[in-house]
Amino acid sequence: MRLAIKISLLALVIVLLSTSSATSFAAELSVEKSAFGNLPDGSKVDQYTLSNSHNTQVKLITFGAHVTSVEVHDRNGQRENVTLGFKTLDEYLAHTAHFGCTVGRFANRIARGRFTLDDKTYQLAKNNGENHLHGGNRSFDQVLWKAKAVRTNEMVGVQFDYLSPDGDENYPGNLAVTVVYSLNEKNELAVDYKATTDKPTILNLTNHCYWNLTGDPAKKILDHELMVAADGYLRVNSEVIPTGHIDSVKETPMDFNRSTQIGLRFPTLIKQGLKGYGYCYVLRPSREELPLAARLYDPFSGRVMEILTTQPGLQFYTGNFLDSDPKNGGFGQHSALCLETEHFPDSPNHLQFPSTELRPGQTYHERTVHRFSVAK
Repeated sequence: MRLAIKISLLALVIVLLSTSSATSFAAELSVEKSAFGNLPDGSKVDQYTLSNSHNTQVKLITFGAHVTSVEVHDRNGQRENVTLGFKTLDEYLAHTAHFGCTVGRFANRIARGRFTLDDKTYQLAKNNGENHLHGGNRSFDQVLWKAKAVRTNEMVGVQFDYLSPDGDENYPGNLAVTVVYSLNEKNELAVDYKATTDKPTILNLTNHCYWNLTGDPAKKILDHELMVAADGYLRVNSEVIPTGHIDSVKETPMDFNRSTQIGLRFPTLIKQGLKGYGYCYVLRPSREELPLAARLYDPFSGRVMEILTTQPGLQFYTGNFLDSDPKNGGFGQHSALCLETEHFPDSPNHLQFPSTELRPGQTYHERTVHRFSVAK
């Protein structure tokens, strides 16, 4: 009898300890809301701060669903911000470089701003020379999103919601978009995109963070080492519009199948008249639900960022047109890089590319995870 009581008491203690441990784990994750400023029309902009037990911290604002900072530790335990951003709303209202924003309705370029869907031709804004870029003149990075904190035992995050009305920037359909940014105890910053429409339309969403894993944008990213899981990339014309051809990376400066210093082949690129990288990689097909697309490593700090995604493409851009303009934070050329997971640019005009069409009754859903760690 006494033995049975002792066993029962021991089992109760184990349960209590287990429950306490789970509660403590959940308590380490936090999300806080604060004021960030007011738009010219008086609308309030909020900031959300996500934190975990590793003291990793991510900040986001409701204007443009921007990621304003991502603070992670280096090999010496020093925590620094590894993405370009600003501290005030006025700076976000003035800048033109898309730092950290949620891009839509269509990330990257559409040739001549024109596409045909169900035998109807749509003319979008030409806001990048003769072409359409990142959704137009007032794209998703220029609107105020509704937001709310979300939490589970595994993560904390922010759910952003926006209804893009039929005819918004001349895109068809009332488009209901939900984007959830979340942080977990594995130091993973995840982005989940979902959308539905009431008319046939096109859609291509991404995040536009600029990364510098040194934590100091005065240090160029040319010493960063990059791996991209891709055997091909999109050939483009002089206006950076895909021709429809996929070129092999083999024996070219485009090959990052093995981790390679980003600046190593810059002399070759410069001889070709280029300022750096600015290409969409065709990610290698995988049976994994969320395959590894890229791995970025900074030997200076030891910081590592792995990118896993459901998207078919990865736009690799080395900040070639950052020109120290004060309105863009004064950041210079190659002070940061972008690794934008997305569908291919100009997809509506290339039937052989993965489709970006979204129709009533369908749900658009893509997921990208940024996993941070440290190499000793």
